[in-house]
Amino acid sequence: MGSWNSVPLEVIYQILGWFAFGVWSISFYPQTILNFRRKSVVGLNFDFVVFNLTKHSTYLIYNASLFFSPVVQRQYHEKYGYNERGTQKVSRVCTGITITVWGYAAVCLILAWPNGSWLWLVTRFNFIQVMMTTIKYIPQAYMNFLRKSTEGWSIVNILLDLSGGTANFAQMGVQSIDQDSLENFYGNVGKLLLSLETVIFDVLFILQHYLLYPKAKVEDGTAGENVERLLNKPPKESDHKV
Repeated sequence: MGSWNSVPLEVIYQILGWFAFGVWSISFYPQTILNFRRKSVVGLNFDFVVFNLTKHSTYLIYNASLFFSPVVQRQYHEKYGYNERGTQKVSRVCTGITITVWGYAAVCLILAWPNGSWLWLVTRFNFIQVMMTTIKYIPQAYMNFLRKSTEGWSIVNILLDLSGGTANFAQMGVQSIDQDSLENFYGNVGKLLLSLETVIFDVLFILQHYLLYPKAKVEDGTAGENVERLLNKPPKESDHKV
């Protein structure tokens, strides 16, 4: 990116960036802790887990390439004028989409390699992570809808995720104010869409958790399992007597 005109705005930009990095990093732990305490993964959609892994893998490739590769940085500079650093299982649809995505990534790598079009390649990975951000949330939101419950799904993860997305968007706004340009928005559409998608879906999960299905939420995470055991329990002979 270009040199900063305002030192305070540069400081705010750095703070927002590290804040987003921090809360997004921490956001993965509440779900793991919740699973451990409940001794159960009921309520966590496995499609979300696989999509999330694919999304973050491609996002890692995109960011690492922009940060560490002088070739990608030069190509980015030439184009935009600056550089910016129970019983759950994975569904067949999830498996198919994931294989397709990585197949697409492999084809892009083959096409980019002969001409050294590395910026084009990492931009494709950026496109993948944006697409996967949208896809990954849908199975979990739909599962919550079917169960009419968010039990087993960590709301702390969502609150931290929302904080990171908001900070990420604010960071781009601060940079635009300093540079008096919207170039960092359309020059890094992936980051912009990532922030917007994160905020939209996190708000949806918050509505599900606190407004739509609040009575179904149980702190110790055992009620849902008790209900499931009752539903699966065979009827007693006395229940058939009139």
